[in-house]
Amino acid sequence: MLKKSMENTEFDGVICFGGVDWWYHNRGHYDLQMMREFSQKYPVLYVNSIGMRPPKIGEGAMFVTRIKRKLKSLFRGLVKVRNNFSVFSPVTLPGGGNGPFSAWVAKTALVMQVKIAAWRCGIRRPLVWVACPPGLVAVPHLKSQAVIYQRTDRFEDFAGVNSKRIKEFDTELKKIADIVLFCSRELYQAEKQQNSGSLFVDHGVDFSHFEKAGIAYEKNGKEPPDLSGIPHPRVGFIGGIDAHTFDPELFVNVVSGLPDVSFVMIGACSLPDNWCPYENVYLLGQRPYEEVASYMAACDVLIMPWNQSDWIKACNPVKMKEYLAVGKPIVSTYFPEVDFFREHIHVASNANEFQDMIKSCLANSEEPLEKRAFVQDHTWSAKADVVLGALKNSG
Repeated sequence: MLKKSMENTEFDGVICFGGVDWWYHNRGHYDLQMMREFSQKYPVLYVNSIGMRPPKIGEGAMFVTRIKRKLKSLFRGLVKVRNNFSVFSPVTLPGGGNGPFSAWVAKTALVMQVKIAAWRCGIRRPLVWVACPPGLVAVPHLKSQAVIYQRTDRFEDFAGVNSKRIKEFDTELKKIADIVLFCSRELYQAEKQQNSGSLFVDHGVDFSHFEKAGIAYEKNGKEPPDLSGIPHPRVGFIGGIDAHTFDPELFVNVVSGLPDVSFVMIGACSLPDNWCPYENVYLLGQRPYEEVASYMAACDVLIMPWNQSDWIKACNPVKMKEYLAVGKPIVSTYFPEVDFFREHIHVASNANEFQDMIKSCLANSEEPLEKRAFVQDHTWSAKADVVLGALKNSG
């Protein structure tokens, strides 16, 4: 498959091989937000993540949870979730299959299902957007007018994947894609020479939504009902609590030194039971995307206690701009992308510094307007316009 010039061609819709499952993941993710914006102009078929790794029995309760979630997603089939935006859960093999026969089965089944779903959405000449590398197997069979590869993470470093196989997908996608999108400067600088259409477009933010929540709390203190019994001061974390991103050892050390602070944790947790024994930690689980801004706003400080893995070094977490749009003080561990936000984010190198910075944030007020102003132009609409402009000029 060769890259095509966009001159004299026009796609009539978008098929996106998503990196997450619409039904179970935070809808602030890059691919979901971009598809929301593209659906303002084109029909969008969002294909729920076909997975980069099979679930493993050794994951314990999480194994059962993953299986149940996937089955529920599959039974939904093709669903129109809003005007011009449909979500589809195909039956296939995670990771694209590991052997020749299983790979053929995975490709054949996936292509057939996606073609039918796209036809039902009125998409005949698609822009194909790949946010999950195993989606590559279907790309040559979809009569794509253009291909975008969303290289938002070092996918091959994700825990439990077949790194060699995922890297092969990555290499091939960079050969055939008209545009490779990077949202981390670290990753962009390291790999931009691998595709002539490499483009840095970092995460956007649903600015008005998060700003509104912050202002509402500042004016009337309105908060989610399940926070009413949790005392201030509150330190909040919103996101997946997973070993490949989150640093549980650092977090536990921070908590141990701040017994009078309530730590509010919003998000799914894949860590072992009883990983954090402290009573001032409130694990509230996942909340719908529409509600997470109100949880952020009701906290006094927001945190990003990341580990120092290769995955984190190449990441640019969407919650960083969401935190800023809400307007709360932020404490984080270091990752390269935070260098561009240091004016508004406190960066700690160890648990003691993290504790001290939280204490300082609680003792000293910070101006929310400055934080909001820093990200107010970074809307998802603006990011989508950059990509559309690049598509028109590609070739």
